[in-house]
Amino acid sequence: MRYTRRDFLATAASASVATWASSTALAGGATGTGTAAAAGFHRYNVNTPQGQRMLASYARGIQAMLALPPEHPHNWFRNAFVHLMDCPHGNWWFYVWHRGYVGYFEQTIRKLSGDAQFAMPYWDWTTQPQIPATLFDGVLSPTDQAYAPYTRNLAVFTRFIQPALLRYWNSLATEQRQQLAARGYGDFSALWNDVTGYNAQAKTGIAGNAAYAITCGARYLWRQNPGFDAKTASAVSPDTIRAGLSPVDFYNADISRSFTSSRTSSHVVSPDGNTQFSVLEGFPHNKVHNCIGGVGAVDPGPYGNMTNFLSPLDPIFYLHHANMDRLWEVWTRKQLAQGLQIMPPAGSARDAFMSEPFRFFVEASGQFAGLKRAADFFSTQAFNYDYVSGLSGAQESAALPVRATGAARLVRGTRRGAAVSVALPGATTAQLGAAAPAALIAEVTVERPRGLHNTREFDVLVNAPAGVDAVDADSPYYAGTVSFFGPPMSGMDHSHPTTFAVPLPQRLNLLRAGAANATGGTALEFRLVASSGQAAEVFPVLDAAVLVVP
Repeated sequence: MRYTRRDFLATAASASVATWASSTALAGGATGTGTAAAAGFHRYNVNTPQGQRMLASYARGIQAMLALPPEHPHNWFRNAFVHLMDCPHGNWWFYVWHRGYVGYFEQTIRKLSGDAQFAMPYWDWTTQPQIPATLFDGVLSPTDQAYAPYTRNLAVFTRFIQPALLRYWNSLATEQRQQLAARGYGDFSALWNDVTGYNAQAKTGIAGNAAYAITCGARYLWRQNPGFDAKTASAVSPDTIRAGLSPVDFYNADISRSFTSSRTSSHVVSPDGNTQFSVLEGFPHNKVHNCIGGVGAVDPGPYGNMTNFLSPLDPIFYLHHANMDRLWEVWTRKQLAQGLQIMPPAGSARDAFMSEPFRFFVEASGQFAGLKRAADFFSTQAFNYDYVSGLSGAQESAALPVRATGAARLVRGTRRGAAVSVALPGATTAQLGAAAPAALIAEVTVERPRGLHNTREFDVLVNAPAGVDAVDADSPYYAGTVSFFGPPMSGMDHSHPTTFAVPLPQRLNLLRAGAANATGGTALEFRLVASSGQAAEVFPVLDAAVLVVP
């Protein structure tokens, strides 16, 4: 699954794209033949013999990182703080930042494990909706006793990491401090509050907001109970993944048409007024994090590592994000095969995206990578790897739907109390009962609860009878669960209205009786309720729309 600089430039009809391509690692993959260049490293499915061999090297690397002093940039915990301090979620830098983060980490494991060919295996949760058995072995689980000297309780963790972390904070450059301030970390105490879950405004601790997790509770799923619940399995299903890969735009202001999430002014801030989650980030990414961390099962917390911004403390984090990165590469191959763009729209939008500065990555040498920009990580050639699967890129691309953006239209709804009704035209009704993968994607807007209210997951109900405030995943009224990853943060705060792209499953065809509108079409009424395990409550839908594709 590779593409060359020639392939890249063939789909980029502007001088600015050529400029970015020549300034990034894409240039390193040019062969001059139009054929794919061989990658130096191969990321395998974790369940293959090669993937299992990589896991053994991964475990050796983790052991080496745990043994390093907390002052060392490659210490296991110090490395995770890069994610807490700098990671983007709910914006269009999500994929490219995590590619850089996982790529440098992969190089570090390569060095510390002694395996010169190490590449992070990926966990394809669509074909395996449960934690792979090997990820419960030794240091591959954050509940292993090897972590107890550091995470046995909050006092132990604080004594171990806080002094070194404070010295690191005091050594940061002005530009790094400015980005941290934009994120909401104006001083070290603000950052540490997110570690402990302390809410300075409410003057109280909120267990579910703590990034720290005690050793025995660092992961919710365990060896005898490794599988996803039914709603998480729905979030990673083939239909959901196909819907997430179907957009033809890297970014579109209509989130149902967009491969990536919201456009923002910086990767360290949320947009003004409305965060938007694309299908793949809002469903498989967020829901898998929450399922492993315990949202819905141990509410209102405390949760495991994967639920909050120190999620890289669970080794499974990197396999999860390798799979998200793989899906970005599948989408890229699909776009190239169809002669479509793989970048943001040409002009100022593309320039703003590609020039975004990342300042916290650490190289395998232990030194800061220095100023890096999004353009540096737009291709897998930045770290010279590819993905090995049972299908070629062409086969994977051929199986994906082609969405003609120009022919599609967004049908907006009308709000009535806590629900929003969308009147679809008659020609659209048949799509809900089609044998093919779901063609309709809804946009559903919710305002995340503020203050001490900690609900993070909401079930989307369609045409549910009045009084229905809880559903199972097999309910004919269940369209999916929209999930927030992590607690509200000062700069990355998602407690304003947030819109999720929601694929509509075929079983909603069962609801047609009595739902016809005056044009012979279908009325879909959207409601939101707190998901399983959270306090039973109905939340108002602020807005809803459905992307209709002829």
